[in-house]
Amino acid sequence: MHLKRLIIAAILLPLIYFYITKLASEYFLFLLVLVAAAAQYEFYSMYNVKGFLRYAGIGFGAAVMLCMFFSGTFSADLFVFSFLAIVTLRLFLRRNPSSALHDAASVVTAVIYIPWLLGYQLYLRENGSGWIIFLYGCVWASDSLAYYIGKGIGRKKLYEEISPNKTIAGAVGSIAGGMSGAVILKITLVNYIAVSLVEAAVLGMIIGMVTIIGDLAESMFKRDAGVKDSSSIVPGHGGILDKIDSVLFAGPVLYWIALTCGLIK
Repeated sequence: MHLKRLIIAAILLPLIYFYITKLASEYFLFLLVLVAAAAQYEFYSMYNVKGFLRYAGIGFGAAVMLCMFFSGTFSADLFVFSFLAIVTLRLFLRRNPSSALHDAASVVTAVIYIPWLLGYQLYLRENGSGWIIFLYGCVWASDSLAYYIGKGIGRKKLYEEISPNKTIAGAVGSIAGGMSGAVILKITLVNYIAVSLVEAAVLGMIIGMVTIIGDLAESMFKRDAGVKDSSSIVPGHGGILDKIDSVLFAGPVLYWIALTCGLIK
């Protein structure tokens, strides 16, 4: 299983790197819309949201990302319209009021949780593809070091009720991985990002911390839904949502911090 994970990563990572760095931002938008749609589909499957409500949620998710890309901001009116439309669909598509809140809330939550959070990467991409490589590189380093340290020396549980396998040692590894990944990326692949080595290390440390929360948040949803993985679409890696859970939280946080500190515009 571990070998399969490495093989899949070795194939996909170079392709994704060149896709992000060599193609125009419209292609990146297209990739994010596809990833968001797949992750939303998995989320709705976890919570047994079926039929037209499922596809309406995916459609509104795509509309959110298109709005963020072309207008440069998220429209509150679009969100309100999405909510009204989803509740109205639930009202007339199923006459049985049982589970109405569950159905509507699951659809709306997925729109916020996946495409809306994922859409902040569009803002990062506007400031250069290096920010996307930096984000994913730090998250990958955080996840990797957390896994190996947690598996190797982890003993005391971090949050057993939500994720029994995560340890405090693994959480420390996540923070260390984010910092080390950021420093390595700053020195090598993305030295054209306008941040100092110290700034990169601090950003990496924060990404490492947020990565833990993003991972735990998805674990919370999965345990609530009674599933181990969001799906098995990626051999050895689980589902699409399993692969992007950390970056869903890390992307907006990186954007907010970089914007507040004047590192991007």
